Amino acid sequence: MATLSVTEETAQARLEEVRRILGDFPALAADAFMEKAERLALQDLEQEDWTQRLILHALEEIGRETPDWTYVASRLFVGYLYRQAASNRGYESVDSTYGPFAEMIHQLTEKGIYSPVLMEKYSREEIDRFGREIRPEKDQLFTYIGLRTLADRYLARSHDGAVMELPQERLMVIAMVLMVHEPERERAERVREAYWALSNLYMTVATPTLANAGKTFGQLSSCFIDTVDDSLRGIYDTNTDVATLSKGGGGLGVYLGKIRARGSDIRGFKGISSGVLPWMKQLNNTAVSVDQLGQRQGSIAVYLDVWHRDIFSFLDAKLNNGDERLRTHDLFTGVCIPDLFMETVEERGDWYLFDPHEVRQVMGWSLEDSFDEKRGEGTFRQRYAACVNHPGLSKQKVPAIEVMKRILISQLETGTPYLFYRDEVNRENPNKHQGMIYSSNLCTEITQNQSPTVVIEEQLEDGKIVITKEPGDFVVCNLSSVNLGRAVPDGVLERLIPIQVRMLDNVIDLNQIEVLQASRTNQRYRAVGLGTFGWHHLLALKGIPWESDEAIQLADELYEEIAYLTIRSSMELAQEKGSYPLFAGSEWDSGAWFERRDYTNPRWRQLADDVHEHGLRNGYLLAVAPNASTSVIAGSTASIDPVFRQAYSEEKKNYKIPVTAPDLNPQTAWIYKSAYEIDPRWSIRQLVARQRHIDQSQSFNLYVKNDIKAKKLLELHLFAWQSGVKTTYYTRSTSSDYEDCESCSS
Repeated sequence: MATLSVTEETAQARLEEVRRILGDFPALAADAFMEKAERLALQDLEQEDWTQRLILHALEEIGRETPDWTYVASRLFVGYLYRQAASNRGYESVDSTYGPFAEMIHQLTEKGIYSPVLMEKYSREEIDRFGREIRPEKDQLFTYIGLRTLADRYLARSHDGAVMELPQERLMVIAMVLMVHEPERERAERVREAYWALSNLYMTVATPTLANAGKTFGQLSSCFIDTVDDSLRGIYDTNTDVATLSKGGGGLGVYLGKIRARGSDIRGFKGISSGVLPWMKQLNNTAVSVDQLGQRQGSIAVYLDVWHRDIFSFLDAKLNNGDERLRTHDLFTGVCIPDLFMETVEERGDWYLFDPHEVRQVMGWSLEDSFDEKRGEGTFRQRYAACVNHPGLSKQKVPAIEVMKRILISQLETGTPYLFYRDEVNRENPNKHQGMIYSSNLCTEITQNQSPTVVIEEQLEDGKIVITKEPGDFVVCNLSSVNLGRAVPDGVLERLIPIQVRMLDNVIDLNQIEVLQASRTNQRYRAVGLGTFGWHHLLALKGIPWESDEAIQLADELYEEIAYLTIRSSMELAQEKGSYPLFAGSEWDSGAWFERRDYTNPRWRQLADDVHEHGLRNGYLLAVAPNASTSVIAGSTASIDPVFRQAYSEEKKNYKIPVTAPDLNPQTAWIYKSAYEIDPRWSIRQLVARQRHIDQSQSFNLYVKNDIKAKKLLELHLFAWQSGVKTTYYTRSTSSDYEDCESCSS
């Protein structure tokens, strides 16, 4: 790159910019930094080289004692983005940070990067007005890693990779897209409210929405769950559907529990079936070969019941040793566990494994289609006992503790399998009148009714092949999250959550999902997952230790408030737009969901009555996702997790960025205890306190040290199950690295 002669005037202008930025951080000891800046200012450096070198010097200063240097680096970087966008879009940037908003929309629409919908649905006058309402000063809220993550992954670029869109423009476009079908007399105000929520970092939308809103490619929902029919056609159709959704940025959960086991019969021929593992290999290949918009390979989690005869080979599939032909390293695994199994593990009793196909043939029903309606009694254990005692049904007897040992071995080596406590999930399902929940999604926070899609017939009609299918419930996850570290201290939940629920609900109608049964399920349940992040950040701001009864009490009280506001907002939307089609007969309708939580104070009783009278817009409402990347963008802590450490370096493919815990200072430092130093039982107690108010589940990581004994890990799982936990995500040990689910990041 050619160098330019730097005049004294240019050098002084550059230094003045630096002094202006540093002036906003009077507590920083900036003399050494200014000396470096002055030396750089005299060198023949192009503007962007000058900026990048200054950023590197600012990053060198970031540490536990000096976290605010991240904002200095961020201010320098946003100036770089402003200049890049001005050059690429052709406007003057000397006295302006943002260029003409309407012109950007026109340019990107002409280039085929933006969908025509914005120009078709909004007038030029409206777009100009929204452009004037963009607040460039809100860019100052970003940390450097937050802004860098947003710029690298989510801002719209030209086809050759040039920066076109700026941070506040991305947020305004999202607000406009999500409100595009609102009534015109109210639409502008709702766009402003959505932009207010996003620009203040009070909330984040899910990664697919953040990346794809307004663009010509991709969809807006986070992830999906399919149930595989036990047929060759069903298995291959699932693979096609998985590939179709993966290409658009969705993560997948796939329930394999209906597939016949290895050695089962096919069309009456004994010992023919090769079981679930070959189909896992197919899905593994799909995950690798169908990437998500060129950003990352597909992400798929597969689930199997703990009583399935293939459970041992399933549990070994991610291990790093053994026969590679039997390994699926690129899939994530989850085990569906009934209460009875955990009871049998406690008693060190025998456990029986079955082939689900043979159970259907011999017993006339499917074992996986039942659950225990109460703790210690119910349909599942009755049917399981009937299978054990049936002389005509083949079965494999194993010590339950041996199955559990294999689960623990895999968790300590690979972080998986995730655990899905199927009885608790189904007991708490507000829509059990319409179906069954077999498994969870890629990140274990979504629990919604599922069923397989089945091909009824295929025939030629007028020279065309016509395929008739009975569509199943193919779950769709529509996510966004409250930033607890910012929204709670600012006291904005009552204003924030109604606009957030509206945004989520609108995603359902905006999405063009290519897998039609998923689109159908999306409309039938209108399910959303409003979640949170920044829990440890909030505790630090309040001075509440993680390992304390005060933290548990806050979790209970805060999530009750979030639940109340979310349900009320969905009820008010139902008054305006109508209930979800399957509301009648649900536990929302009957009030059973409220009663089971002992919501007896007057405002809850009134809300239950209002819901019964007016309905709910959304059949599922609350779910806490991992939101690793979006919490980074918002400058807070991930999900409900404690921090790994107070200061660390974030390593990406082409850069390394020092990061500190948010709002780190002498007053908060003692609260930011490392995840691996916290007794996990306190985390489980918090989880249970929140779970009372959440109709779906939470992405809950179990943090353990790498020298933990298997007995201790088993005790933690037993404690979680006994406490009524629905799902657990990764078992994270200090010796392993894990790739977080970005599809569910919200």
